[in-house]
Amino acid sequence: MRRKNQCLASIFLSAALMAPLGALAMGPPQDDHERHEQEERERRVYDPVHKDYHNWDVKEGEVYRHWLETKHQAYVEYEKLDHKRQEEYWKWRYEHEEHEEHDHR
Repeated sequence: MRRKNQCLASIFLSAALMAPLGALAMGPPQDDHERHEQEERERRVYDPVHKDYHNWDVKEGEVYRHWLETKHQAYVEYEKLDHKRQEEYWKWRYEHEEHEEHDHR
């Protein structure tokens, strides 16, 4: 009887230790894709020139691409620009900003 209880205890212990591995094997929830898209739409970036934050949305992306075109430069993601170039962008952005159409905080 004692041997049977030890065997049963071993099985339960093994199952308890394996349960977390089963949870890791499950795929991510369906909502992750939607959450990622929402984060992309609502991304905020810091403007070191004016010490504020801006919503980086489709419109800001278009303005950024326009700035690159005026500088005759190929597209580079904003986050990959060095600090000096980011500051340069925000200085230009404020000079060309339409205050009523652009939401910045």
